[in-house]
Amino acid sequence: MGVARVFVVVLALICIFVREGRAATFTFVNRCTGTVWPGIQSNAGSSRLDPTGFVLPPGTSRAVPAPSGWSGRVWARTGCAQDATGKMVCATGDCGSGSLECNGQNAATPATLAEFTLAGGAGDDFYDVSLVDGYNLPILIEPAGAATGATTCAAAGCTADLNARCPAELRTEGGAGCRSACDAFGKPEYCCSGAYANPNTCRPTAYSQVFKSACPKSYSYAYDDPTSTFTCAGGRDYTITFCPVATPRSVRPPLAPSLSPRLTWPQLTPHATALVLQILTFSYDRLIWRYVLIGVWLAIKAREICDGGMGCYT
Repeated sequence: MGVARVFVVVLALICIFVREGRAATFTFVNRCTGTVWPGIQSNAGSSRLDPTGFVLPPGTSRAVPAPSGWSGRVWARTGCAQDATGKMVCATGDCGSGSLECNGQNAATPATLAEFTLAGGAGDDFYDVSLVDGYNLPILIEPAGAATGATTCAAAGCTADLNARCPAELRTEGGAGCRSACDAFGKPEYCCSGAYANPNTCRPTAYSQVFKSACPKSYSYAYDDPTSTFTCAGGRDYTITFCPVATPRSVRPPLAPSLSPRLTWPQLTPHATALVLQILTFSYDRLIWRYVLIGVWLAIKAREICDGGMGCYT
C-alpha cells in the first residue's frame, strides 16, 4: 500500500474517531417567570450525566455535557419544595428521589419530555419532544446551526400553553398539568398496547388530536412518528428552552384554570329550589298587588277631580 493511500486511510479513521467521540453540550434555558428544576434520566446502557438534576432560576441557563452515543430524556420539575421530612417534592415532574438530583429515576406524569439519541443510526442524532406522558410546561429543542429541512436540524417542541386547552377529564388538580389519555384512562387504544400495539391499529384519538393541534412538532401519542422525530448530523450542540414563548399558568400559582369558561346555573337541592320558587311567587304576587293599588289610587284621584267640578267624560 502506497504512502499516500496509507495517509488517506489514517486521516479517514481519525475523522471517524473524532466525530464519534465528540461530546454534545445541552444548554438549558429558563424563560419561565418561576424557577424550574430540570431532571435528566439516561436510557439503559448510557452513562449517567452530571448532574442528573439541578435548580434553574428564571432568566438563567446552564450547560451540561453529554458523551457521544448518549440517549435519554430531560424535563422540568415545577413547584418543588421540602416536605416535613426534609425530602424534596415537586408539583409536576417529580422523579421521586427526594433530592435535587434524580439519580436515574424518571419523571412522574404528567411531564413534557425532551428525548435524545446522540450519534445513533449512521452517526446521526435523533431528538423529539414528547407529550405521550402528558404535559406540564412548554419545551423547545434547538440544534446549533441552520436547519436543512422540515425535520432535519430544525427546532422541535411544544411552545403552546396546553394547560389552557386541556380537556377537563385530563386536567390535574389545580391545573398545573395535563395528563395523557393513556395515563388518565389506561385503555389499550390510548396506550397503544395489546391489540393496539402497532401503528396500523393504534390511531390518533380525539385526545391526542387536542395535543397535536396545539403542538404539531411534538409526539402526541406513541406512533406519531412522521412529523415528530427530528434528525441532525452527529456532533451538534442543543439548546433546551423551558417556556420559550411565554410563561404558562403551570409555572405560576394556578388560578383555577378552565378550558372554556362559561356561565352555568347553580345546582340547587330540592329544598332550596322550593324556597326560590316561593320567593319568586311572593315577588310576583307583590308586583300584582302593587299595580292593583296604583289602579285604586288613580280611580280615587279621578273621582276627586270629577267631584270637584272639573268635569268627567265617559
